[in-house]
Amino acid sequence: DRAAAKDAVAEATAIREKEAAAFAALKASSGDDIAALEKAVAALEKGVAGSSFLQGQAAGALRRLVRGAAGESLLDSDREELVGFLEGGEEASYAPQSGESIGILKQLGDEMVKGLSEATAAEEAAAQSFEELTAAKKKEIVALTTSIEEKTVRVGDLGVKVANMKNDLD
Repeated sequence: DRAAAKDAVAEATAIREKEAAAFAALKASSGDDIAALEKAVAALEKGVAGSSFLQGQAAGALRRLVRGAAGESLLDSDREELVGFLEGGEEASYAPQSGESIGILKQLGDEMVKGLSEATAAEEAAAQSFEELTAAKKKEIVALTTSIEEKTVRVGDLGVKVANMKNDLD
């Protein structure tokens, strides 16, 4: 029925808007995290002294990143090593040991880029499915509206015929 089709479109639209907003937030957050990670890796590879890097905003963002959801993909030992390095522990100065930290950061960055890529693909698929669903429902609404209009005309015509028949009987 036409009302159900309209309700389905409205419900799908509301769901799609929530999904799009969630993706936009994820994309913005992931983009910022990936950028911070790339800056940190670049700085560490250039040999920036640990103390100047570790006191910067990029290191703070990186610490939050490693402790947060992105860091969950790391092994506990890798996460502990990175947190120690970023908090200025034994490996605070740029030294050969920090090469391992750079490798871990690169791996984390690769995983984050892959995750964002997968989320983007899922978002595009969801948007395509939504477009297909709404197009089908709009066609259904048009067909149902046409059917209603045809039936209304038929009912009107029958009403006129009935009235004419009653007049003929009188």
